[in-house]
Amino acid sequence: MTWQKEVDEIRRREALAYRMGGEERVERQHANGRLTVRERVAALVDEGSFHEIGALAGKATYDDEGNIQDFTPSNFVLGTATLNGRKIVLGGDDFTVRGGAADAKVGDKSGYGERYALEMRLPLVRLIDGSGGGGSVKTLEMVGHSYVPALKGFETTMKLLGQVPVVCACMGSVAGLGAVRTTISHFSLMIKDTSQLFVAGPPVVERGFGKPIGKNELGGSQIHAHGSGAVDNEVATEEEAFEQIAKFLSYLPQSVWQQPPRTANDDPPERRDESLLAVIPRDRRQMYEVREVINAVFDIDSFFEINSGYGRSLVIGLARLNGFAVGVMANDTKFHGGAVDAAASEKMMRFVDLCDTFHLPVVNLVDNPGFLIGTQAEEEGTVRIGSRALMACLQASVPWVSVIIRRCYGVAGAGHGNSDRLNLRYAWPSADWGSLPIEGGVQAAYRREIEAAEDPAARRREIEDMLEQYRSPLRTAEAFGIEEVIDPRDTRPLLCDWAQTAYDVTASELGPKGRSTRP
Repeated sequence: MTWQKEVDEIRRREALAYRMGGEERVERQHANGRLTVRERVAALVDEGSFHEIGALAGKATYDDEGNIQDFTPSNFVLGTATLNGRKIVLGGDDFTVRGGAADAKVGDKSGYGERYALEMRLPLVRLIDGSGGGGSVKTLEMVGHSYVPALKGFETTMKLLGQVPVVCACMGSVAGLGAVRTTISHFSLMIKDTSQLFVAGPPVVERGFGKPIGKNELGGSQIHAHGSGAVDNEVATEEEAFEQIAKFLSYLPQSVWQQPPRTANDDPPERRDESLLAVIPRDRRQMYEVREVINAVFDIDSFFEINSGYGRSLVIGLARLNGFAVGVMANDTKFHGGAVDAAASEKMMRFVDLCDTFHLPVVNLVDNPGFLIGTQAEEEGTVRIGSRALMACLQASVPWVSVIIRRCYGVAGAGHGNSDRLNLRYAWPSADWGSLPIEGGVQAAYRREIEAAEDPAARRREIEDMLEQYRSPLRTAEAFGIEEVIDPRDTRPLLCDWAQTAYDVTASELGPKGRSTRP
């Protein structure tokens, strides 16, 4: 006597679950240019590593003798797997079963996945397609009553942000709760043309505003990756999405109780890139490509940029120094001259929270003329949102080093580091700092004298030329107002040495911080 009959029944039911919503709906998913959830899982994780949890969850019909006749699986696939050899929890919506809506949900598989990730201290990856477990009015017909909305389980969701990496990918048309879940993450992405994200989809919007609207027009990736900042990155294909998910996680630890893995590195830490000697123009009005600086300083091809289409005056991303993962911030002079606007401030706040949560040391390449000025900047609340960004920088307790490569002005410039801590800094000979630039400050400070002069423009230039002698960073170094002015080519060797020390420090400070990452 064995239990083989029951085991055979398990396998039969699993086979029914693998059919998902049926052949017709699977074909429709493919016709829309999207993979099924099971194809996505197979494409993302290491081959053969996926261990499914809850495959038997679904709705079955039986004959009079108790034999199963038909089976519709839950519209959420959950399990564990390895990704580049590291274990993760992975969940994905099955759009072929009622579009991922709540009335096709069986049990709380997604919530179970979150609890699994939290208690087993594993990264969580969610592939969101449809409402992501959100509502459908068909539920009213099925249960016979309405309900008061509640965010059950969101306490676990918020705890996750403070303890393990959370990655969410918007894989299709995602609305309501699915859209919210996409944004409550450390890294999120959308696929150009085939994924959309909105609070409510086109039918609801048309009903509310009285005119039709297309899915991409309402919530395409061009809106959220380049305008609203609701998601971090835009990719061209699902395959590229899986590559970016894997790459992002490669810089992070499994949880806040561990350090990020150090990778093998063929780029010598003592490398001195000659291009750094000339990358900053002597003419302060000229721009340059800050990504050239990043690529010259950090391990070759290690920079992974995040949120490049939003808050474009600030470049953020993850990189490596002699194999050690670090966070990178740099001002981009090609947008607002590098001035920090409201969008860049929000971007900075979220990124600093990410690095601080996971004990990633931060390198700040500073060319900051201050907060963006002007009517539009004031209307966007730059000063309020900028203050929140500065608060995030001051609250961070990870090792932090600033390399002042050109300008560092005003309150925004002052936030380059925490002056109440060590505030480790290096400056290039091109560094230029103060409460505000001489060019603009002279007109305010010497206004009466300039206006009273026979030739106001000439007098203004005379005052500017007089003050220019005090502008050299070497003058500041004489007063120990800056600790070191360095040859730009020495930046990489100095930072590689710092990274080793920074990791030695964080090794004794692992664990959760007093707050979660702000989504």
